[in-house]
Amino acid sequence: MTALQLDKQDARRVAIRAQRLDEVQPSTLVHLVSRLTFLQLDPTAAVAPSADLIAWSRLGGGYRSADLKQALEVDRTLWEHKAQDELTSPAIAMVRPMSDLRLHLAEMAEGVRYRDAREWIEANESFRLDVLARLRDVGPLLSRDIADTSAVPWVSTGWTHNQNVTRMLEFLIARGEVATSGRIGRQRTFDLAERVYPAGTEAVPLEDARRMRDERRLIALGIARAATVGDAGVPVRIEGSDREWRMAPDALAELNASPFVGRTALLSPFDRLIHDRIRSQEVFDFEYLLEMYKPADKRRWGYFALPILHDDRLVGKLDAAVDRKAGLLTVNAIHEDVPFTRAMTDDVRAEVTRLADWLGVTVTG
Repeated sequence: MTALQLDKQDARRVAIRAQRLDEVQPSTLVHLVSRLTFLQLDPTAAVAPSADLIAWSRLGGGYRSADLKQALEVDRTLWEHKAQDELTSPAIAMVRPMSDLRLHLAEMAEGVRYRDAREWIEANESFRLDVLARLRDVGPLLSRDIADTSAVPWVSTGWTHNQNVTRMLEFLIARGEVATSGRIGRQRTFDLAERVYPAGTEAVPLEDARRMRDERRLIALGIARAATVGDAGVPVRIEGSDREWRMAPDALAELNASPFVGRTALLSPFDRLIHDRIRSQEVFDFEYLLEMYKPADKRRWGYFALPILHDDRLVGKLDAAVDRKAGLLTVNAIHEDVPFTRAMTDDVRAEVTRLADWLGVTVTG
């Protein structure tokens, strides 16, 4: 198939609309997560937890973090789950729409694909059965409430070394035997999957499920590098880039049918609009790196700088932090990647004020 030719402005607008960051905002949290395919949970909360920032930037001030807890733990319209390729990053936690459970069940049924994990589980069969029995009798439970009866410890060069209960729970979640039931503070509770997932959900065959997940991921991104979405969508060439790109099949037609109307938004550093640094640089001409792990004197933009979207451009970064005890949102700097007009400055300041109002704090700095 001959690749479509796309200028950068249209490419940006397709991506922004796909992420629900244009003027037309989603109506509910569940609709939003279904569109985005997941929210990444991250404990860093220099301003607010990432999942909450992502939801607020789309849903506005009516969103509350309690909405996420309600959907996960009461309504069960969302669920917390790592796909197989996310298991190697223990810190990552993903919230997905429960309607996508069917796209993961076949992968769960195949078991953990990593040989070291499979061999470790086999060596700890009695431990696995102990964990399941404990959850069946008492669950849901925190990991610390489950005894470590492992015969062979989990060996790792990272922080998961000898974290036997946690590792077993993660692998049992990947196998579909256990599920994250909820959270107490930042700590997860675990239960048998059959008590968390809707009964009667039918698995989509594995290859079909993988194809559908690629397609859904591309719809959520609008435009993505071919390496990240397989054969989903249609091939496109973007002005100024030599890479192979894929675009959601109906994205350009939708853009032409309904004129793009942008807005100003403050984004989480983990926002999928800017997550792919190559796409950010080649499509948005935007350079960004989360600097929380850098020494303070090496940071260019700040510990937890929020990318600033204005209309169809990424125009800068907001270096700010919240002191909840003092009730303050302190703005340390607004870094302008392009010279701000008076209208841009007013829009960014208004968005900072909306952020503070949502957080229930006062802006200073």
